Amino acid sequence: MAYQKIRASVSDGVATITLNRPDKLNSFDRGMSLELIHALDKAREEVTVRAVLLTGEGRAFSAGQDLAEAIAPGTKIEDILSTQYNPIVSRIRGIPKPVVAAVNGVAAGAGANIAFACDLTLAAESANFIQSFINIGLIPDSGGTFTLPRLVGMQQAFGQMILAPKVSAKEAEARGMIWKAVPDAELMDEAMALARKLAAMPTKAIALTKEALDRSMTNSMHEQLDVENELQTVAGRSYDYNEGVNAFLEKRKPLYKGE
Repeated sequence: MAYQKIRASVSDGVATITLNRPDKLNSFDRGMSLELIHALDKAREEVTVRAVLLTGEGRAFSAGQDLAEAIAPGTKIEDILSTQYNPIVSRIRGIPKPVVAAVNGVAAGAGANIAFACDLTLAAESANFIQSFINIGLIPDSGGTFTLPRLVGMQQAFGQMILAPKVSAKEAEARGMIWKAVPDAELMDEAMALARKLAAMPTKAIALTKEALDRSMTNSMHEQLDVENELQTVAGRSYDYNEGVNAFLEKRKPLYKGE
């Protein structure tokens, strides 16, 4: 697929995907959504990719849904969710590789919740997050009603969703909504350094940790102990486990393959 509304490249084991509708504040239309889904699928399949970095071009990470498209004749909200946002969030959570978000500006609506779905989210200090759905009479989607209360608690999530305040990057970091707020000029360098670090780590163990955390959301303690047993068995049979142990015993730096 030739991309028109995103950019994608691979370097040092990192697939960088940039939302590229800056004149529309990277608001999602069907075309950009399908291109992002394709790029995430490609990153999953490509064995040389061991981490993904998602960011936006221009002044915004993403302002959410392109409302002009949403109200076009014949367009149904349920179709937008089922063919665009749900697949995007499912792929971010399901890809067995770490996904880093570099939020370079406003992240509103679906844009905010896609950022929260990523494994580690960095944001420029000038960026802000807003649950803007209520302003047009909608409920939060793109996994927001699942992710946000688990990040900040029910009261904070409800307040953000119903009152729709702008939350600055520093506030988002303090509340546990994101990993880190970064000076604007340092955002992409720091995000890329983080993605490259993750790409050099034991990818299989990262993927299994991601799976374990996701499964913990609905498990009891006893069920989660069984999950840990199951996934640790898989990790213990990996190349990277043997390499990590041998490197420790030999007092050298491990060379992980993500296998």
